[in-house]
Amino acid sequence: MVGGGDSTSPGESGSVSVDARVVVVARDDALAGPLCEGLDRLGWTTITARGPYAALAAIADLGIQAAIIDVKSCGQDALVMARRLKSQVAPRRLPVLGIGEPNLDAEAWSFDLTLPPPLHPEQAALRLQSLVRTAIAEEELELRRETFAERGRALDLPEPLLEPYRILAVGEPTPQFLALSNALGRAGADVVGAFTAYTAFDYLHEKAFDAVVLWAGEDQTEALSIAGGMRRNTRLYHLPALLYLKEGSKVTPSDAFGRGVSDVASPETPPAETAKRVIELARAYRRQHTIRTALEKARSSGLMDAATGLFTRDLFAAHLARLARAAQDRNRPLSVCVLKIADRPEIARVRKSGWLDRAIPQLGSMVGRLVRAEDTAARLSPEVFALALPGTPAANARLAGERIAAVIGCTAFDAGDDQPAFVAEFDIGAAQVERGENPARTLERAAAKAAQKKAG
Repeated sequence: MVGGGDSTSPGESGSVSVDARVVVVARDDALAGPLCEGLDRLGWTTITARGPYAALAAIADLGIQAAIIDVKSCGQDALVMARRLKSQVAPRRLPVLGIGEPNLDAEAWSFDLTLPPPLHPEQAALRLQSLVRTAIAEEELELRRETFAERGRALDLPEPLLEPYRILAVGEPTPQFLALSNALGRAGADVVGAFTAYTAFDYLHEKAFDAVVLWAGEDQTEALSIAGGMRRNTRLYHLPALLYLKEGSKVTPSDAFGRGVSDVASPETPPAETAKRVIELARAYRRQHTIRTALEKARSSGLMDAATGLFTRDLFAAHLARLARAAQDRNRPLSVCVLKIADRPEIARVRKSGWLDRAIPQLGSMVGRLVRAEDTAARLSPEVFALALPGTPAANARLAGERIAAVIGCTAFDAGDDQPAFVAEFDIGAAQVERGENPARTLERAAAKAAQKKAG
């Protein structure tokens, strides 16, 4: 028990919130109070626990997706508490974020990520989203390995990368910036310097990095434009970026986090401390990246649909049943989304001429590339695709299907000589697996909703 009390309280309301997503463990509200208020406003509803027993009760009774521990107020119990919270909800993975100075000792890695105080709510929300997705991806990898093993295929575990963290440092070669680069080198990282945005993006497209450091010198807009450009690139979207923001800058932390920056540091912060923060972000990113890479190896398993690289109907059915059982065990939502190529005169014409069949491999491949690594995309029939989305309610599953359809709808497919290119539209339906429901029935409900849209 931490401190003299061990009670829970909601972030902003006067009663315990039953839909809390985050438990914040803190002895006092010095750091936790403002953080909880900000997270509540951003949709990450919080509940505060004053000690380990209250925290354990919260994650047992509520749909908690992540935990935040105030390391300073919880003292030496913080690391033990992080491990206890994780073991309490097994086999569900619970991301635990620590508020404190990063510690590069392996023992401190009981936390999935440690960020220094004060923790800005928007920064916390971005990191929580990333950590929860990584946890769900870990669970998916475990389940996918079981599904593949039943069919005699081994899906390898992530291979840890042992080489030094690769850091891209972008900015003018000022003394403070060079001092940080030297501190990163002393911490064992390989640092590559880029003095302009053009050079930075050349490096980002040519090489793989674990984190980026941006120096917002006189031209602060350039650093923010680089961060924004990274978030618009699907390959670079998850790559963390620390922004070095000088004193008196017109750019606020809220502005920076709104542009996708992962952390903000000041030139007044000792370079060694900032280097630890960069290394911590790089560690979390590399773990996330290796899990996604392992999931993507499913495409080369020999079990997938030959034309599209997606799960086959039978493989999807087996995996969906396993996902449904796991969702109940882990107290997570699970939804399915069905996308059927919509019947239109244009589609009837290219179907008859055979050009739709020729487009299906590219179309299906796009579906597979547009889903999250932790989602499962399948080809159920020649013109029907399905998605299984763990940790996702039905409304969000439908939004995912609509986003995929919108991107594919911007792609023109060849329809033969002297014929205009065609675009593919989808009828979309989504449904969440209800407790005790056969997932095949959930899939039928999603397909029926797609058919209703067609009829309408």
